[in-house]
Amino acid sequence: MYCLQAVIAAESALRELAGSTTEACIVPLGQRLWLLPMTDALFDAVAIAGASELNGFWKAPAGFDRLLTACSETGPVAYVEADYFGGAGTQTAQVWDAGKVVLGPLRLAEGEPSPATGTPISQVLRRLGAARGSHVDEFSAVGLGRHRDTDDWLSPMNRSRPDELTT
Repeated sequence: MYCLQAVIAAESALRELAGSTTEACIVPLGQRLWLLPMTDALFDAVAIAGASELNGFWKAPAGFDRLLTACSETGPVAYVEADYFGGAGTQTAQVWDAGKVVLGPLRLAEGEPSPATGTPISQVLRRLGAARGSHVDEFSAVGLGRHRDTDDWLSPMNRSRPDELTT
């Protein structure tokens, strides 16, 4: 099983987003990218009652696109979801930059082959500046395979609160 719902961006962009709630913790990935796991507590803290939902995503809170749009003013930011069990599953990903959507939503449905351009998550990571190098793809290159579940990224060894981040 592999399950991930998260925002990925450079530290400075995630610092702004994470600073809007005490429920947010960010985690360093490779290649100067950081991850903000979409936990149930964060979902509840940032959801806006009556706001529209982010099209194509199942764990993006209502109104979350507003936060991602604002956050993208400091640099590109992606929201990604992946859900796999026994090798079968789905991925959905989207990138905002300078206050607008610049890529996506990209979706890989269960049973679909990966496109030649890479999976949706690898495509958005590339848009954020990740390079696959000697790895199979950008997903592996930044270390997204380190944990199998969104909540696992929040172990005390991994997490950073916004006020603990270095400048």
